[in-house]
Amino acid sequence: MMPTLEQARGWYDAHDPVHGFEHVRRVLRLTERLGEDLGADLEILRAAALLHDAADAHPGEGEGRVSHEQASAEFAGEVLREEGWEEARIAAVQHCIRAHRFRGSEAPESLEAKILFDADKLDVIGAFGTARTIGYAVQAGQPLYAKPSRSFLEEGKKEEGEPHSAYHEYLFKLRHIRDRLHTSLAREWARPRHALLEAFFEQLAAEAEGEV
Repeated sequence: MMPTLEQARGWYDAHDPVHGFEHVRRVLRLTERLGEDLGADLEILRAAALLHDAADAHPGEGEGRVSHEQASAEFAGEVLREEGWEEARIAAVQHCIRAHRFRGSEAPESLEAKILFDADKLDVIGAFGTARTIGYAVQAGQPLYAKPSRSFLEEGKKEEGEPHSAYHEYLFKLRHIRDRLHTSLAREWARPRHALLEAFFEQLAAEAEGEV
């Protein structure tokens, strides 16, 4: 049997603005649209989208979130075995989930994994992506803006005591998302989202530094 959206509602915090249920709904819609256009296995895709952030995605103490893709893949295996899925198809879903992170160690190999990666990344740029980045900074107790050090600007390495503000995340990750997408359709959809993201964070920095 296929996991349902109603099941997924119970796996996510409805009030989490970053990795909550509404994020999953948006990613599901994007994966379906991409998958239908590109001829992907929609059952694999839908299951992966519904389960991709189901475990340990909320920021907290320690290093738990660093491996949330691993925890979510393991949780997906438990759910899908209860639904009677074959092990080969469970493994395909788990690969999609393990490979969906920008900072992850496993690269997307299957078409379905590339589509999930792209759909998840489209939701971290644009209007919702900008809002989610701010929400994550608040959750993690980090500022919206802090002046990046020369070390961070040149090498991506923070100095001792330097916060990882929402603006740091824009510089380190978000402005590079468009170029990391795997499918041409997702790259096309990314253009207006990237433009909005870039305009917002450059304006944020300008205002913070008193330039405008």
